[in-house]
Amino acid sequence: MTTIVPRWEWRAFGRSFGAAEDALVPISPNRTEEGDEIYLFSGAGANVKVRDDLMDVKVLREVNADGLERWEPVMKQGFPLAATDVSQVLEALDVPAPQLTRATYTLDEFLNELIRPSDLARVVKVHKRRNRFTVAGCLAELADVVAEGRPTRTIAIESEVAASVIAAVRAVGLGGYTNTSYPQGLAALIDDEPARSAVIDVGTNSVKFHIGERDGSGRWHTILDRAETTRLGEGLHERGEIGREALERTLTAIETMLDEAERDGARAIAAVGTAGLRMARNGDDVLASIRERTGIGVEVISGEVEARLAYLAARAGLDLDEGSLVVFDTGGGSTQFTFGLGSRVDERFSVEVGAVRYTERFGLADSVTPEVLSEAMVAIAGDLSRLDGRPPPDALVGMGGAVTNIAAVHHRMTTYDADVVQGTVLDRAEIGRQIELYRSRDAEGRRSIAGLQPKRSDVILAGACVVATVMDKLGAATVTVSDRGLRHGLLVDRFGP
Repeated sequence: MTTIVPRWEWRAFGRSFGAAEDALVPISPNRTEEGDEIYLFSGAGANVKVRDDLMDVKVLREVNADGLERWEPVMKQGFPLAATDVSQVLEALDVPAPQLTRATYTLDEFLNELIRPSDLARVVKVHKRRNRFTVAGCLAELADVVAEGRPTRTIAIESEVAASVIAAVRAVGLGGYTNTSYPQGLAALIDDEPARSAVIDVGTNSVKFHIGERDGSGRWHTILDRAETTRLGEGLHERGEIGREALERTLTAIETMLDEAERDGARAIAAVGTAGLRMARNGDDVLASIRERTGIGVEVISGEVEARLAYLAARAGLDLDEGSLVVFDTGGGSTQFTFGLGSRVDERFSVEVGAVRYTERFGLADSVTPEVLSEAMVAIAGDLSRLDGRPPPDALVGMGGAVTNIAAVHHRMTTYDADVVQGTVLDRAEIGRQIELYRSRDAEGRRSIAGLQPKRSDVILAGACVVATVMDKLGAATVTVSDRGLRHGLLVDRFGP
């Protein structure tokens, strides 16, 4: 008799898995399979399906401290099924066994006489295209799945050794995803169950966090949205690397956000890093520290990907005409630009123009003379020379902490209201007024300005100068503010439009 060794399994469902899929691309699949299966769902938790005319039943035996599941195969039997095997399947589904009138059951007899009439189990047709890999000594699977016409994607890793599964999951950048079994994932898919997902954007100046819930119609609703100023890029341009204190502040923020995601029922977390992590020569060590401390892998994305996600967020969150559009997202270490026409993206690029850099270079955290301000503006203009000579767009959309804070100051907000900020239109005169307001005060003095986040008081002058220069370069009289940023685009990109 063949000894069956149960494996520890980990699985996640989603639209895209970013770096994890990229990690599998260079690996040639051990094999590719495509076919139709029938799943039986009852809420009992067993994994019951028909594949290749075989009744396949696995029972969950154990869940360990890391959330891995140990599934034990208890049946793989061809049709027709003997009555004793039928009873075992019904027991796994927790469906009361009726009087069995046949010695054996074909698949149609089993479904039509025993399952469908009970209303206690559902029959779901599933089509799969599966690619199998070997990753870090574990079996891995990436599959495109369609259940009752609803598409999804799933990635799984399994091994007889639990620690190997966890190591492989983290190695391919999936540490933030919740382990979800096939019965759970497919049931949620066909029931259009609202799914909560979270994203973390580890930026040069702040860590931004968003939890969204997707309803049955595909619309995303905000459950939580906030940012923590951690100054990861503090001193980065002088030292060329991220400092210990800045890293510790960032680690603490990420840990808190992960706790919030778990508390609010997020099934998956996608985490990305931007300019600061791209530039730091110790970026790999920082990523390793984040993974070791929090268990989540942060994917460092390119400036071009940042720009694409920002454009996606702007298009999804604002009522824009179909004319030419420029979206820019300015942060602490870089600014991303996307040029498009309607929903079409024509050009994307990133430049190392960020508020932290100019704040440190020109002392803009304090009050400065008009001459120093002029020098800073000249430097910013030089670094934004890639914008020179372009025709004015029909619409200019700005996002990021600088422009949203400028909008909040414009509205004199005592409490930040994202719905009010979203869609605010600022003209060039208002940007100039605020630049002078910040120039004449130091960081402490700026904290009394209504609408300005106290933690952003030192970098707001540099940020406003970047916004003004972008408007001047593109000949735009106004800029429309998007409170939605990279994190919102990432949510849509990874977990579905």
